[in-house]
Amino acid sequence: MPSLSRRLDRVRTPALVTMTVRARALRAQGHKVIQLTVGEPDFATPDHAIAEAHAAALRGETKYPPQDGTLRLKQAVQRKFRRDQGLDYALDEIMVGNGGKQVLFNALMASIDPGDQVVIPAPYWSAYALMAELAGAEPVFVPCPQNHGFKPRPEDIEAAITPRTKWLLLNFPNNPTGAACSPAEMAAIGAVMLRHPQSWVLCDDMYEHLVYDGFAYRTMAAMVPDLRDRTLTVAGVSKSYAMTGWRIGFGAGPKALIAGMVNMQGQATSGVSAVGQAAAAAALDGPQDLLAERAAIYRRRRDLVVDALNACPGLLCHRPEGAFYVFPSIAGCIGRTSQAGRMIATDADFATALLEEQFVATVPGSSFGMAPYLRISYATDEASLIEACGRIGAFCAGLR
Repeated sequence: MPSLSRRLDRVRTPALVTMTVRARALRAQGHKVIQLTVGEPDFATPDHAIAEAHAAALRGETKYPPQDGTLRLKQAVQRKFRRDQGLDYALDEIMVGNGGKQVLFNALMASIDPGDQVVIPAPYWSAYALMAELAGAEPVFVPCPQNHGFKPRPEDIEAAITPRTKWLLLNFPNNPTGAACSPAEMAAIGAVMLRHPQSWVLCDDMYEHLVYDGFAYRTMAAMVPDLRDRTLTVAGVSKSYAMTGWRIGFGAGPKALIAGMVNMQGQATSGVSAVGQAAAAAALDGPQDLLAERAAIYRRRRDLVVDALNACPGLLCHRPEGAFYVFPSIAGCIGRTSQAGRMIATDADFATALLEEQFVATVPGSSFGMAPYLRISYATDEASLIEACGRIGAFCAGLR
């Protein structure tokens, strides 16, 4: 039998997928599992976006779309960047992908050569490291501990950069911690990158509208204009507009980089669903009040979860600036035994025992590059969050 590519040796199954599959199996067995693993809004896609997708289909917009995105959506993206960040991009500096993830993949595949390095602050979304490795790069991690608010210090980024550094990847608000750099903190990181012209900067801003307590997020290209020609800014409609299944993301950056990304996409998937692009354009150009309204709901959920987790024996939970995740430390639970007799030696042990004994699904922090922590998504209804936190509290209280 012919062999598979050795490339697959670098592709590992994320713990998020493993825990989600386990949770579904337990639910199929009749257990009342509360799923806090997946980063997916529980809100509905805006009605006007759905209506526009229907109208586009009726108009006959069902043929092959342009490889880099429809004119209408790219113009909507132009307006979005101008409105939200004061950034002006030409149409050939914008591309549309099948979700933000493909835009990220296109960028790495179009720019990385074997031996390059990608600097990634940790904790990090596991896909960053996996995609970098698949492209042939070496991930270099910059620890961002809880006592620094899970945010990278400029001096630590400086220490991680070498002549082989091709990219610095920034994700604010962050998955898995919800942390976000202030404008001053972003400017300080930008000052470091100005000293390293061999490196690109990638800003994954997928959660940019999910910020709380008056926090103002400014992306790198807006905060440090001298880095604009070396910065790729990635966003989309998945999180802010609850359109995860529509698979529409977009990136804006230097013309030559965007051209390479479009070329790479052409070899993989070509263009993006035309009706999905119509829906995304309607979301970006339509009423924006829902962003603040939904952010206010997420903030209430954040406070509910943070307060409840901090009341659990052995847990310590930071209150993040944005996104819809919290990342509590479970250090106080390590070395103890659950009521069912499971030894808790790692955060993976904790997450597995919590799922199998209390039927609450979370993701171990070790899969995001920092242990012992858990990632908990609060993108679900308050009743479920209250019940889940009660079960987590009971699990922690039962440790001995």
